[in-house]
Amino acid sequence: MRVGRKVKMKTSLMVITVCLLSAGIAVVSTSCQKKAAKQEKSAAVAARYHCPMHPQITSDKPGDCPICGMRLVPTEGAEEKSDSTHATPEKSTVPGQASVSITPEARQRMGLALGTVERRTLSREINTSARIVADETRLHHVTVKVNGWVNDLYASITGQEVQQGQPLLTFYSPDLLSAQQEYVTALDTASKLTPASDEDTRKGATDLVASARQRLELWDVSEDQIWRLESTRVVQKYITIYAPMNGVVIERNISAGHNIQAGEVLMTIADLSSVWGDADIYQSDLPYVSVGMPLAMSLPYWPDKIFRGKVIFVSPTLDSDTRTLHARLEIPNPESLLRPGMYGDATLNYSLGKKLSIPVDAVMFSGKQSYAFRDAGNGQLIPTQVRVGARGDGWYELLGGLSEGDRIVVSANFLVDSESSLKAALDNMQKTGTSQVAPQENTQ
Repeated sequence: MRVGRKVKMKTSLMVITVCLLSAGIAVVSTSCQKKAAKQEKSAAVAARYHCPMHPQITSDKPGDCPICGMRLVPTEGAEEKSDSTHATPEKSTVPGQASVSITPEARQRMGLALGTVERRTLSREINTSARIVADETRLHHVTVKVNGWVNDLYASITGQEVQQGQPLLTFYSPDLLSAQQEYVTALDTASKLTPASDEDTRKGATDLVASARQRLELWDVSEDQIWRLESTRVVQKYITIYAPMNGVVIERNISAGHNIQAGEVLMTIADLSSVWGDADIYQSDLPYVSVGMPLAMSLPYWPDKIFRGKVIFVSPTLDSDTRTLHARLEIPNPESLLRPGMYGDATLNYSLGKKLSIPVDAVMFSGKQSYAFRDAGNGQLIPTQVRVGARGDGWYELLGGLSEGDRIVVSANFLVDSESSLKAALDNMQKTGTSQVAPQENTQ
């Protein structure tokens, strides 16, 4: 009986031991599985970080690149986590660009600065060259209406300044000599008639005097010359031609002894107190050029002297060779400092009014799209597509994409752009599975 009891007790102890061992193994197995799952989950959450500018710089935790100071970005799409709060980055609206995060310290090292989208008064500035020419409305051609020969030429130098009423030349004309003689004869005949003479005779003599005088006037004999002829009754062999205006002789076609013909242009006088400027306007500037808009012109060798004027004519046709439009500028020249043939730099200003504007330095161009980096706070810079219009005073008219008050990057844009492009490329490769980066274990 004792032997049987002992056997039963031993059997019971063995069963209990086996059960305890099985339970211990199960507990250990469950604990190991939980620990392994936890490690796998932790490994999945953990991210490996790298520098966008220097891909060889990697880390198992967030930080800054020791070379350039840029913020390290996750290589497997994991988002950075701070100790307190976590902000979900906004998505880029620009294809091929990704949102980036840059710390204040890195921004300072990069020289990154921000500007503001604001409403301001814009003006369009158009720069072009202008060739000075004489005002066509202030030109005078000196001509005669009879044939003859030049005797004395007083304005014998091209470019000579003349004053109104100054003698230009004298010439001999048989026709004018005959006309003078007829006038003197008519005067003598009329003076010999008495009140007792026949009324028809007196009227005929008066009409003859008037006809002879009118003939001289039609041939441009001056009033002073006719009065002198009436006073002296002496026919003048040489008739003097006087300057019709103040100006400069810009063209001379005769010399002393020249045989002149009726209607021939003897010389041309130009009044240079006001001149024209012929300018070429590119077709991209045509919407901003109009008659009456003000301008300022300077000479390259006289930069401190500014000449002001206005646009008086815009050609209705475009030059097919140069693809430019001809514009005519009117420029007062009271000191006669501007001479025909000179070239100057003309600046035309067109007011665009008050517009929503973005700094020129903030806009990046890539193909047909334009974009800017908007500061979204928490160190994030978001590539945002924008539409811009006219440019003036260092600003673009903003047509869409951003709102008034938005902060945008205005310096170090290319560094930010390269980081954004590289990050977008890496993200794209990870999504398509063309590149895999193994996670780095934290050995610390």
